[in-house]
Amino acid sequence: MKIDKFVLAIIGVIILAWFFPGIGSPESEVPLDLIASIGISLIFFFYGLKLSPRDIKLGLKNWKLHIVVQLTTFLVFPLIVLAFYPFIKTENGQTIWLAFLFLAALPSTVSSSVVMVSIAKGNIPAAIFNASISGLIGIVITPLWMGLFLTQTTIDFNLGEIYFKLLTEILLPVIIGALLQRYWGDYARKYSRYLTLFDKSVILLIIYKSFSHSFENKVFSAVDAVDLFFIVMAVIILFYAIYFLTLKVSQLLRFNIEDQITTQFCGTKKSLVHGTVFAKILFQQSATTGIMLLPIMIFHPIQILIISFVATNLGKRK
Repeated sequence: MKIDKFVLAIIGVIILAWFFPGIGSPESEVPLDLIASIGISLIFFFYGLKLSPRDIKLGLKNWKLHIVVQLTTFLVFPLIVLAFYPFIKTENGQTIWLAFLFLAALPSTVSSSVVMVSIAKGNIPAAIFNASISGLIGIVITPLWMGLFLTQTTIDFNLGEIYFKLLTEILLPVIIGALLQRYWGDYARKYSRYLTLFDKSVILLIIYKSFSHSFENKVFSAVDAVDLFFIVMAVIILFYAIYFLTLKVSQLLRFNIEDQITTQFCGTKKSLVHGTVFAKILFQQSATTGIMLLPIMIFHPIQILIISFVATNLGKRK
């Protein structure tokens, strides 16, 4: 198994934030917030450019699969985390639980979902449709889930202001990109590899800023090795709970093997790109942003590792 270079880059950026937190500080002279905001808008502009109307039309046909995937992504995932809310007694536990709710409320990832479905010989048009539409639904649903609980905390949570930022920084660039798709769409898909590199660079910048702010405020002093171990275990259990649930549902609905693969692969994924972008907007200058990103950053390599292994084996079938 190859180690994902992006995962190594994330670890490197966190180490950099630990030793040199000053650049990411809100008082820093380097305008990282502005750079990140511009980068986010460009990420979603290119995302709009790469949306293929043909793939979307093909994907629309399999409506049962789409309903299962989207309900799993935005309803089942959060409800599983919500079931543990009554057992949270401490302030530190509340913060970690909120971080898990944030993970559960995020949309599915686009690129890795489609790539893994392709390797496993699943329903690729349906995967493209679900992964694409999930990001747009998440703009509305993710802040609503978080708003149910963040308004009860010390984090400044203004839903109107958050939606305005999401609309201007994310949705508007996607719409502009989609409108220009007929002119520049082919170029965007042709140079997709370089655009992916740009996306990852912006994400690393946001992660650096989030963790440097958290390290400066000594937020992670509340998370010891035991807590980290239980966070990793909880992430793995959450992944497998959804993985087997989507399998059983797709079997009950008598999906063929290609649709089962797409349901499982798209339904279990969570987007690190949307996680870092949403965290920047939802939590703004909060020092707890680093902790809020912790479960999704653990979930990201785990989902890639497990699904890549399963996809490779499924891809060998005749």
